Amino acid sequence: MMKLSLGPILWFWDKCTVFDFYARAAEWPIDTVYLGETVCSRRRELKPDDWFALARDLKSCGKKVVLSSLTLIESEADLRGLRRICEQDDFLVEVNDQSALQLVTAREIPFVTGPAMNTYNAATLKVLAGKGLQGWCLPVELSRHTLARLIQELEAEGLDLPAEVFSWGFLPLAWSSRCFTARHYNLPKDNCEFRCLQHPDGLSLRSRESQELFRLNGTSTLSGSRYDLLRQLPAMADMGVSTVRLSPELQGMEAVVQRFDTARRGKVPAFDPLALTEAPPCNGYWYGEPGMDRVARTNAD
Repeated sequence: MMKLSLGPILWFWDKCTVFDFYARAAEWPIDTVYLGETVCSRRRELKPDDWFALARDLKSCGKKVVLSSLTLIESEADLRGLRRICEQDDFLVEVNDQSALQLVTAREIPFVTGPAMNTYNAATLKVLAGKGLQGWCLPVELSRHTLARLIQELEAEGLDLPAEVFSWGFLPLAWSSRCFTARHYNLPKDNCEFRCLQHPDGLSLRSRESQELFRLNGTSTLSGSRYDLLRQLPAMADMGVSTVRLSPELQGMEAVVQRFDTARRGKVPAFDPLALTEAPPCNGYWYGEPGMDRVARTNAD
C-alpha cells in the first residue's frame, strides 16, 4: 500500500498555530512528515530547536520525520541555518537546492530530494543515488508518462529509489529573491512587517477576467488552482509510486488526509465534496497538459 506524507508547511503561520497543527497531525494516518521552513528565511516564528523538538515529538508518535531545507539560499545566515539541518544525525534531510545537496554529499549522509530539485531523468537520479539519495519527489510540472518512464528506467538499473508524488495542494511553481507579498503592500522586503501572517493560505492573484491564476506567498509563487490527484491514486499504485504527498493547509486538512487514506486502500469515492480555501481543482500537469487544466478521469488511469 502506498504511503502518505505531509509536506512542509509552505505558508507563514504563527508558532502556536504550527504546534497545534502538528499535535493534530500526530493522530492522522500519515506515514511521513516533512518539517522546516522552505520558502523564506525571514520567517522565524520557529527556531531550529523548535523544529527539532517537533521532529522528536512526531517521531515518538511513530511518524517518519524528514527535515526540509530552504529552496532559495540568499545569505551566509541562510547557510548557517542550513548547516544546522545538515549536521544533525537524527533525521533524514530533504534537499531543495544545490547548497543543501553539496552539504549532505560532503558529509556523505543519506538524503531525499524535494519537488523543487530538477530531477528530470534517470541519469540524474543514478548520479544522486551514488551520493546517498534514498528517495525522490517528482517535480510538479512533470507528467505521469515521465514518471512511469523514470520508475521503469530505475528498476532496469537495479536502483531502489522510492518515488513520491505531490498529489494535493497549491503547486509551488517558482521562487524569487523578491517578496511579492511585501510588494503588494508597497513595503520593502527587509521591512515586510511579516504580512504573510495575514494570508495563511496565500494571497490570491486573479486575472482581469477574474480567473484564479496564482497564489502569492512571500518569495514564492504557487498555482491559483489546487492540484488534486485523488482519483489518480490507482494509476500511481500500478506504476510503483511509493508515497503520495499532501501539502498542508490551515483548515480541513484532517478531512483531506482521511480521504486520501481511504483512496489508497482502494476505495476511491464517487465524488469529492471537499471545499476548503476557495479554489478550482486542477490536474493538468499529470496528463502533460497546462497545469491549471482540469482533465476528466480516463480509462488510462
